[in-house]
Amino acid sequence: MRSIRDVYKVGTGPSSSHTMGPAFIASIFKEEHPEADRFEVLLYGSLSKTGRGHGTDRAVKHAFAPVETEVVFTSKDPENMRHPNTLDLIAYRGDVEIGRMRAYSIGGGDILIEGREKDSKGQEEVYLENSFAEIKEFCQYRHIDLVEYIAINEGDDIWDFLAGIWKAMRASVEEGLSREGVLPGGLNIVRKAKYLHERVLPTAHPEIMECQKVCSYAFAVAEQNADNGTVVTAPTCGSAGVLPAVLYYFQEKRRLPDEEIVRALGVAGLFGQLAKTNASVSGAECGCQAEIGVACSMAAAALGQIFHYDISQIEYAAEVALEHHLGLTCDPIRGLVQVPCIERNAVAAMRAINSANLAYFLSSTRTISFDMVLKSMYHTGLDMNHRYRETSEGGLARAYSRRGRV
Repeated sequence: MRSIRDVYKVGTGPSSSHTMGPAFIASIFKEEHPEADRFEVLLYGSLSKTGRGHGTDRAVKHAFAPVETEVVFTSKDPENMRHPNTLDLIAYRGDVEIGRMRAYSIGGGDILIEGREKDSKGQEEVYLENSFAEIKEFCQYRHIDLVEYIAINEGDDIWDFLAGIWKAMRASVEEGLSREGVLPGGLNIVRKAKYLHERVLPTAHPEIMECQKVCSYAFAVAEQNADNGTVVTAPTCGSAGVLPAVLYYFQEKRRLPDEEIVRALGVAGLFGQLAKTNASVSGAECGCQAEIGVACSMAAAALGQIFHYDISQIEYAAEVALEHHLGLTCDPIRGLVQVPCIERNAVAAMRAINSANLAYFLSSTRTISFDMVLKSMYHTGLDMNHRYRETSEGGLARAYSRRGRV
């Protein structure tokens, strides 16, 4: 299994698979063809159907700048397409084609290049274990916890990396809380994070106060993402608000030092990497259960670490959080990462807290494992109708369009 560094990427929104991944692919192709005076990019599948709303064309053109680039949103997919986020890149010198590449943006900013699968991964395997069952067995046999397990495999410098990630996450929360106005894209969605945060009443019922604060932090990051701001994939841009909202709230509530938050980020990253290894974090491949569901699972596991749970309790928290997102569709209106995406980050942040609380009492009674739920999520996604996998052709996106709001 690869490093948890692979889960957390700092970049601009609104989509790790539709903007970060394609931009990275374009940068590689441009570097390989410095003599080209024109590029053409053909977008297929989900990239074609929701690329305008996600800003795929803008991200690709920016990566190729200042070279002239044409981005084509195709209506017909190639046969035997390996992933819904597929693109062909063609380089020209005058009217002569001098290079061509097929690539896939597979979620969380990760890419694969046809014929270069080994090179495309970009990182060597860091962990010998590839399932949580194997990780748990390793830890219990050696009487170590998940934090020690991470350090053994990643080295102590992983904590410096995660400290930088936490700094970027905090900045996305705080920047989002300071902003007002309407988000771009034409839906006229007004930013709500600042409104929610400024109306937290000290006299309010504790549960109401907690909900309002956590949701304001999740809204802050998700709105930053929708506005092309800087966020951290956790595991994707579209789900970037869940984990920082939960951690920001509990650091504030319990006055936790950054060191404890960084360790919690490590544990969360472990569960995120398990999802990337054994299932998917791509909404185009498996629906929003693969994005928000995994983000909620990561946040619940992080809370388990903060609450000093044992390994079984942390696993149960992550399992509950993911299990109750099974079947969640990805149906963004107009292809924008706004409705229902922003609210969904807030709801998932609260569900992560509930999952962690439930795990404290019931972990000894569980009958299924995190690995089982992860496998179920993946196969549920593959069985899901394509309309509900980030194509904006079903669910809320279809209902909105049918009302004439286009």
